Amino acid sequence: MKPNIWTKFFYLITLGTAQLPLHAADPYADTILISNHVVTMASRAPTPGEPMAIAIKGERIVGLTTHADAQRWMGPDTTRVELEDQAILPGFIDAHGHVSFSALATNLANVASPPVGPVTNINDLQETLRAFISQKDIAEGEWVVGMGYDDSLIAEQRHPNRDDLDQVSTQHPILLIHVSGHLVAGNSRALARGGITAETPDPAGGVIRRRANSSEPDGVLEETATYALRKYMTAPNTDPVGSLTRALQDYASYGITTAQDGAAGPDVMALLEQANATDSLPLDVIAYPVGQADALSMVDRYNWGTYDKRLKVAGVKLILDGSPQGKTAYLSKPYHVPPPGAGQDYAGYPTITPVRTNDLVGIYLQHEIPIIAHANGDAAAQMLIDAVAQARPEHDHRTVMIHAQTVREDQITQMKTLAMIPSYFSAHTFYWGDWHRDSVLGETRGANISPTASTVQRGMLFTVHNDAPIVPPDMLRLLWATTNRRTRSGQVLGPAQRISIYDGLRAMTIFAAYQQFEEQDKGTIEVGKLADLVVLSADPMKTEAADLMSLEVKATYARGRKVF
Repeated sequence: MKPNIWTKFFYLITLGTAQLPLHAADPYADTILISNHVVTMASRAPTPGEPMAIAIKGERIVGLTTHADAQRWMGPDTTRVELEDQAILPGFIDAHGHVSFSALATNLANVASPPVGPVTNINDLQETLRAFISQKDIAEGEWVVGMGYDDSLIAEQRHPNRDDLDQVSTQHPILLIHVSGHLVAGNSRALARGGITAETPDPAGGVIRRRANSSEPDGVLEETATYALRKYMTAPNTDPVGSLTRALQDYASYGITTAQDGAAGPDVMALLEQANATDSLPLDVIAYPVGQADALSMVDRYNWGTYDKRLKVAGVKLILDGSPQGKTAYLSKPYHVPPPGAGQDYAGYPTITPVRTNDLVGIYLQHEIPIIAHANGDAAAQMLIDAVAQARPEHDHRTVMIHAQTVREDQITQMKTLAMIPSYFSAHTFYWGDWHRDSVLGETRGANISPTASTVQRGMLFTVHNDAPIVPPDMLRLLWATTNRRTRSGQVLGPAQRISIYDGLRAMTIFAAYQQFEEQDKGTIEVGKLADLVVLSADPMKTEAADLMSLEVKATYARGRKVF
């Protein structure tokens, strides 16, 4: 990272700390929020909340005053909100997720395991699907689509196969999306619809899993092989814009004020643009179209980095490998327990080649188009690092490594040198920490997933995320997982990688704003910034890390308007 990046960063976030003058004809605030615990996040040092009144005019903060001085902002139409010991923080920023996918998922069968869904074994999964078909009255021949099955959590510790799903129905094609989003399972009718047979070769960057000692597909598809069925990943929905709006309202209930659509295809972009044109986006949405096909055609396609109402097309998304919990991430050393049918030297695989990665990264950085790139395995991480190093960007590029689950210490140092930003999927420590330790990576590598403390120690900016709908967009659970690193079994996974509550909050506020080139408008509570705020039941800076899950989101304000 460039030597002056921290100086520049903290200079930028302290702009506008003086009071902004209001128009003389209208000297009053629209809303005044008064709390004993305002955590501004504007300081580099850990700072607990302090008594403060926040004056909001239109979309922005126009005053930060004492409680006693708040009266001077009061007019006949001003709303005064007394929050007492409830805390106010900058609104949480979704550093990586898929809000349109979250909207779609609400219309699919929920085949996830607790605490997200009801499935604990294959029989539960089958009964859930049968009930879904009955409740939705799905006609014969129509697709049945489910989301979230997790082979690491069901009793059989395996993926459902075509035979399991044929027992649910042979009259409906059935498609199930793995919790990682990187694998799918289909029944025989679904495979037939997708044209997948014993003669179908594995595509580049993907695998068609086969029955033992046979070339016959067993129903489970990995990575690019899933595309044959993903095109059918739909659900009966006569109101897609309404579903998107409701998903954003759900995000707001978790304190999120800026959402991300981190892999937007053409259909998703069309939906976002339609919702934006009809003023149906209650939160800001930052979109990253998938840029893997033809980079040159993307260069002039969008007005990069500029908001149109509530929608900003910020950059492109690249996908370099798969999922660690699905055992398709591209590692430098073999998996602790290889997936069925793989040898002991199996280490996953990339979805595109290093040469192609170099070409894409080079083109986008040459045209100063920001890149977020999915890289879970350390071998995929090295592909991205090498591509950025080869491109030698001289501008403020802020290339983001999405997930960065298994990056090594030497790679974190390389990212710092290249001014790259890791965005860690640190919710994994809870949801799949036991699985990573016992099956995916082994004890040593498993303890170092999402190495947030190593990043803090290097003085680097980083973010954390939920990757919704892979897990719910629960920001307080994310903060708890990042600071505690407790697994489902209650064990601490990598205690040396735990970080402070304040560092966790920075990753969800000001650092997340910086990652998306929005630090001058978002991420801290300061005069002149957007009034994106979350009200919590208590001050997280005065809460023990183990007790963070006891906090509740009481209200969310986006651009000055109460949205939850």
